[in-house]
Amino acid sequence: MPETISTTISPEGSLEVLSQQEVNRLRDTSANGLHDLLRRCALAVLNCGSPTDDGLAVMEAFHDFDIEVLQQDRGIRLKLTNAPDEAFVDGHMIRGIREHLSAVLRDIVYVFNEIQQQPRFDLSTGEGTTNAVFHILRNAGTLKSSREPSLVVCWGGHSITREEYDYTKDVGYHLGLRDMDICTGCGPGAMKGPMKGANVAHAKQRRKHGRYLGISEPGIIAAESPNPIVNELVVMPDIEKRLEAFIRVGHGIIVFPGGVGTAEEILYLLGILLHPSNADTPFPVILTGPSSAAEYFKRIDEFLAYTLGESVRQRYRIIIDDPIGVARAMREGIDEVAEFRRAHNDAFYFNWRLNVQPAFQQPFEPTHEAMAGLELHRELPVHELAANLRRAFSGIVAGNVKEPGIRAIEARGPFRLHAEAELMERLDALLGSFVTQGRMKLPGREYVPCYTLK
Repeated sequence: MPETISTTISPEGSLEVLSQQEVNRLRDTSANGLHDLLRRCALAVLNCGSPTDDGLAVMEAFHDFDIEVLQQDRGIRLKLTNAPDEAFVDGHMIRGIREHLSAVLRDIVYVFNEIQQQPRFDLSTGEGTTNAVFHILRNAGTLKSSREPSLVVCWGGHSITREEYDYTKDVGYHLGLRDMDICTGCGPGAMKGPMKGANVAHAKQRRKHGRYLGISEPGIIAAESPNPIVNELVVMPDIEKRLEAFIRVGHGIIVFPGGVGTAEEILYLLGILLHPSNADTPFPVILTGPSSAAEYFKRIDEFLAYTLGESVRQRYRIIIDDPIGVARAMREGIDEVAEFRRAHNDAFYFNWRLNVQPAFQQPFEPTHEAMAGLELHRELPVHELAANLRRAFSGIVAGNVKEPGIRAIEARGPFRLHAEAELMERLDALLGSFVTQGRMKLPGREYVPCYTLK
């Protein structure tokens, strides 16, 4: 049995008081309550010192963990029962973990009360969704109006090789030396490495206010505990708003090696950038890794060119085994972004100009029926095909790493995808290459395909 601690703590940060209604909602264990959501996210945050990021295994190991919000005259307190002892030093919770726990509580409360329960946010429209993303980020204190463009979004796999992880640190280091900050999904692997590298570089450059921004959503947090370097954590209500938050606050994106989840993010990004209305908006995108990752990016590049057309290659660069070259190219790209936004009087802290279509904003629940109903053929406009391919990859990620998806596969068997013959062959070949390269395996559990192609 894992070692645990039971204690009561005060939140860290701006969330000091809650209404009785808010407290009751957080205590509510029914399907309409927020207790289960808070419990899952809190356990993942407290488990950040563990070597595993298998959300289902963590929930089973700490099945008797609980968190309760206590309303007191001097503010709220959090009662933790059987919490992982890795979150404590000599009986005191590590401050960064306490900050992350408070951020999770803050955003769960804010999203439910101010976004989901308010008619002023029409989440069925593009404008309403973008406004919701903006308000969640603003409430979290993430939007820094006085800072020059410097925020580099880093995507990649949580379970990568040591060589690839060290490479992400090298890239982060050279980004940090050039006064750039890091934004990631806040988990391990390719999300942790760039922050570690930039942290060292910022110390050398005496950059006192380096930013290590983590943007996550409840399902991702439950599967991948936030890494402790993150000094700003924002929890979005779903993966689509999380992805939109990345492109709205980031000034450029670097993609490191990963697996299906990384391919999903690439398709999301390119589907947006390929929309005709975004053709003239600068947004640097670099795919990079050590020489061992060359085959991974080659396969993705071939798949993108086949499905979305040769012109897609104009929206990204592939740089292999050259951290300095990546950092220089990103610095040049972000400088171009700054000039463009100055010329158009656009905000540095939030990219309002990008046109994000509803297909990239509406939450996709990867049920067996939804996966089987996806249109996957090249007669669709490229941005629509990219949206559906992203959804297919999203379902595969859910079936591999998210507890609801894992349980759905166990109950009903693998998802069934339908596509035109050659596209199906290309998709199968791409996914097969991920398996061959060991990019679809979870630590401690052998990979079993969660999909079939029909």
